[in-house]
Amino acid sequence: MSRGFASLVFGRHLIYTKILSLYEGTAAHARYGFQNMNEQWLDEIKWTTDGLVPVIVQEAGSGTMLMFAWMSRESLDLTVKTGKAVYWSRSRGKLWRKGEESGHEQIVHDIRLDCDNDVLLVTVEQKGGIACHTGRHSCFFKQLQDGAWVTVEPVIKQASDIYGGSSL
Repeated sequence: MSRGFASLVFGRHLIYTKILSLYEGTAAHARYGFQNMNEQWLDEIKWTTDGLVPVIVQEAGSGTMLMFAWMSRESLDLTVKTGKAVYWSRSRGKLWRKGEESGHEQIVHDIRLDCDNDVLLVTVEQKGGIACHTGRHSCFFKQLQDGAWVTVEPVIKQASDIYGGSSL
């Protein structure tokens, strides 16, 4: 497993991040021996009082910010063990395996912990090209233009076609 520091450019700001783990899906999961990891690495994270950590999800290759989510200790552990993104749904109060209903799974390539140990950056391969429950590639599809929010990314697939009438 790789440990060290790396830098990330977010907007115009350079952010130094601590590398938590580096692997590409489940094949690398086995190669790096994650099945034998102790859970000390989880203790290094500064969890919120609700036991969560904010997660920025970025697309591997393009660098596009796909979504923002939350992880619990259990969901992060499952993400590392399976190589697929698992989040904590605050609205549903339960684990949320990305793609469990839509089929739009996220295969994890990299997980990084920021310099304050309180935010994760997860780099993924987005299956199906849709990360947002609205049917768009990214959840960040609105742009501030002249004091108004303007939709700048198209719907790839209608939410009703993805979820069978429910947009979640």
